[in-house]
Parts: sequence; C-alpha cells; structure tokens
Amino acid sequence: MKPFPIPVVADLPMGPGSQIEEDTLDYMVMPSGMSTYQAPALPEREEIASLTGAHEALRLALACLDRARHGLPADPVDLMHLNDAERRLINQVLGEGEVSVRVSLADGELVVQEAVFAGVWRVLHQVTQRGSEARVVRSDRIEVGRIPQGVLESAAARVQAGGARRVRLQPDDTSAWPAGVMNAPAILTELEDHIHLWKPGVAAHVVNLTLLPLSPQDVAVIDQTLGQGPIQILSRGYGNCRIVHTEVPLTWRVSYFNSQDALILDTVEVTDLPEVACAAREDLEDSHERLADMLAWVEGA
Repeated sequence: MKPFPIPVVADLPMGPGSQIEEDTLDYMVMPSGMSTYQAPALPEREEIASLTGAHEALRLALACLDRARHGLPADPVDLMHLNDAERRLINQVLGEGEVSVRVSLADGELVVQEAVFAGVWRVLHQVTQRGSEARVVRSDRIEVGRIPQGVLESAAARVQAGGARRVRLQPDDTSAWPAGVMNAPAILTELEDHIHLWKPGVAAHVVNLTLLPLSPQDVAVIDQTLGQGPIQILSRGYGNCRIVHTEVPLTWRVSYFNSQDALILDTVEVTDLPEVACAAREDLEDSHERLADMLAWVEGA
C-alpha cells in the first residue's frame, strides 16, 4: 500500500471553538421598530352611540376617500362644531400615522398629522393670540388626499414669491468661497440649473450628497446657501425620513435615518413636493376599506 500523501495529525484539537479566530465579524445593526397599521383602540359601542356629530364627520371622511381614490377632488371635513366627546372619538378613530407636518405661517402655524389611515390628514390651523404666546385653534378639519392643501399652497407660494427662474445660488464673486471648498460650487450650479428647468409634472431631480466627496466647508456652504424654509415634514417607517423645504424655491432637503437615528442618506431634491411625503393611490384604496370597516363598527352595523 502506498503511503497516505497528507499527514494526519491526531493530537490537534478539533471541533467548534477549538481554533483561534484572529478577526471578528462586526455586523451592521438591522432596522427595527417599523411602523405598521394597528387598528385604534375604541371605547364600548354603547358609550359612543350618541356621538352623532362624530359619526357624521367619519361618514363624510369616508365619502372623501371614495372620491380621492378615483382621482376626484374632495372638500375638507370641518370639525370645529364638534363637542369634546365627539372630538375625542375622532381622535381615537384616526389615531396617529407615519407622517406629520408643520408649516410656519405669518399669523401662526399649520399642524398636520396623518391618521393611521394613509392619506387621511388631521389639520389644525393655530394662530398666535395677540399680546401673548398662546396659540388658538382657528380651524380643525380632516383632509383626504396625497397631502393637505395647505402644505401644497405654502410650497407653491415659495415658488411664486421667490421666482424660481430668478434663483441665483452662486455668488457674483466666486473667490469669496471659504478655503477648503471643493464640490459645493458644482452642486449649487447643478441645483440652480434644474430649478430653472423645472415644470409641473417633471420628475424630481435628486442630488445624493452621501455619495459625493464633501469637505466640512462644502457642507457648511450648502447648508448656508439653501437655508431652512417654513415646511418641515417627518415620515416614520424604518427609522425616520426628515424633509425640509429650504429657503430656495422648489428645493428640499430629504434626509433618511436608520432606527438608531444615524444619518444613512442625505439628498437634495428639486421638485414641488417630494414623493416620500405623499400618500399613493394604493394607500387611499387601502384606507377606504379600513375606514369603512371601522365606521361600520362605530355605528353598530
């Protein structure tokens, strides 16, 4: 018999854990805490049977959803006439969904909270009371659609007031850039060009800052040039997506954070409204079915 070509060493330790590992694996933390639909907790049916004002408001909201899912405009549902008990039932049914919005106005603030039914929005217009810092609710309503009308109007007003075609993001004297600036001038030129070319219906132009080599001076110049406008949107899902309308018309900062609140994607979008903030047609279809089931339970059908 020929000798075995590979020597067998029987004295070496074998099996799991017997070998020394010089390198250890450092796994990326996976996303957690995803926001998903949960049916709101409601009181006993007997306790809410007499709250007819809330029932009527929910029926109107369902009718609005039916129009919106077919691409038709829907009027807002006014809630100012409801009493405390009826408003409390509305709060319980709608709950709090993924998207919240704050819009600074000349006389106060627009506070928007999406319901657990995507595309259904609770909209409060709060004004500052004269002589104090207190806020008074001027209007309380339910709106149905991609995004509340007040948010669209505020963004559109920035375009009209700022004159998108007159936007200048580059200084007249480019030698004024601070030392260390590398790519900020090219990025601002790209944004300026697409702002001038934008038309309704054109897809958003996205500049991914995360993939670009930027110095601290670049980041500072971009932040200072774009500024922060009156619209702030927070969308929650896997982590958070923070959307801020800049002081420049049609220009949004869209930043994505993981579940540990670490920035994973930083972008600038040239568009009238980023799609990530809007409810899709499929969302409206799903919300119509869910709200119909909820209303049937509320009314004891």
